[in-house]
Amino acid sequence: MIGAVAPTSTLALRFDGAFLRKLEFLRIVSRKAFAGRDRADRIARARGRGAEFADYRPYVAGDDIRQIDWKAYKRLNRLLLRLFDEERDLPIYLFLDTSRSMAVAGKFDLARRVAAALCYIGLVHLDRVMVASFATHMQPEIVPGRGRGRIFGLLDRLDALEPAGETDLFQTMRGFAARSRARGVAVVISDFLDATGVEPSLRMLSALGHDVFVVHIQTARDGEVSPLGDVRLVDIESGESRDVDLTPTLVASYRDAWRRQVDALKDVCGRYRLAYLPALVEDPFEDVVLRAFRAGGFLE
Repeated sequence: MIGAVAPTSTLALRFDGAFLRKLEFLRIVSRKAFAGRDRADRIARARGRGAEFADYRPYVAGDDIRQIDWKAYKRLNRLLLRLFDEERDLPIYLFLDTSRSMAVAGKFDLARRVAAALCYIGLVHLDRVMVASFATHMQPEIVPGRGRGRIFGLLDRLDALEPAGETDLFQTMRGFAARSRARGVAVVISDFLDATGVEPSLRMLSALGHDVFVVHIQTARDGEVSPLGDVRLVDIESGESRDVDLTPTLVASYRDAWRRQVDALKDVCGRYRLAYLPALVEDPFEDVVLRAFRAGGFLE
């Protein structure tokens, strides 16, 4: 069942001042050295607005329009940004699953709070943050700008989201890949219950050159079925149903299938060198962000 949309202040009120101060001491880091894209203290030297010209790249929403080469625009009819050798922000792309399965047992609430916390960390460090919600496809991107003051408008946007529809991560990644983007950190926040499978989607995101972090939203009851006997099982996303007689053997098989699915996601992450970060609804939120994510090498 889908709950009502929360008031616009809900997420903001759940982050008290003490927790926000803890977030300010963290930063999102990349495990990759992007040739001239990161800040020096994040592995690589970057191209920014220094004295020596380095290269061009396509203009994207939120860029400093003062760096547009208007002469090149007149010649090519394309908006190009001049890049100079200097330290630069780290692009952070956040993908938030808003499919109907996320409405179960507090998963969507946790996913939005994770997205909000990561956005706040990025905004504090003046990183370029993009948030895109997705279900059957990627929704219009949210680009809040830079600086911690932008977090309030972003929280309002996150509060307005409501889980609905089926998961199609592949179409989301195709939409994202359709535009030229600077390589950076890409974070997918989802329960990864995608009937079409997630390997092609994550492989595509990795092939774009981003440092990919997979945040797997879970509950302690995932993989559990009750009660025994004649029941009707309903797919929460597609609405398809099936009448079954739940025996102990069938319940055990379902539990094993769930574990295999989780193991398969971990295996995909391992093969493509993606970071796998589990996030359990029942765990204290500060533990998820301040301990689990730091242990996973995502925050420092």
